[in-house]
Amino acid sequence: MTSNLAIGGQDHGLIDDFATGDGRSRLGTPWRLITDRVMGGLSNAVMSMREVDGRRALCMQGAVSLENNGGFIQVNLSLASDGYFDASDFDGVRLLVRGNGETYNLHLKTAATSMPWQSYRADFQATDQWREVRLPFAGFKPHRLVPALDLTRLLRLGVVAIGRPMQADLCLAEIGLYSG
Repeated sequence: MTSNLAIGGQDHGLIDDFATGDGRSRLGTPWRLITDRVMGGLSNAVMSMREVDGRRALCMQGAVSLENNGGFIQVNLSLASDGYFDASDFDGVRLLVRGNGETYNLHLKTAATSMPWQSYRADFQATDQWREVRLPFAGFKPHRLVPALDLTRLLRLGVVAIGRPMQADLCLAEIGLYSG
């Protein structure tokens, strides 16, 4: 089964604006916090829903540690409760973010990403002011896999602090897909 965002209207392409505050996206799937502790790492993180400068936001804060073969914290979201998500009508992912000046990643998982370390990745910087970031699908790089990004078979997206010791402080007020 494949799901897709409703076509047309003001919310065309919107995955979440965190208006409900219950931790569920507009797609009906829950946001989750994952750290490298699932594989023995030592990174720590918290996920919270709060208001930041008048915007309802999902925030991820924590410390990324490389100790014990670790190195990531992330908030992620399944894009469909059953089957795949088809994003082929869109050109990329749009984020409204605010952070601490660090560089973060957006990871996409598809049917081709069978191992936990595999993903399609793009990076972005989150400054101390709210700003829109657009990440074109053409700019996502495969990490430890060969197949090209198949936009008709997306499974999950994740906003990630990864790969180096850092203090993460990132808030997301909107996430969606864009055309044009």
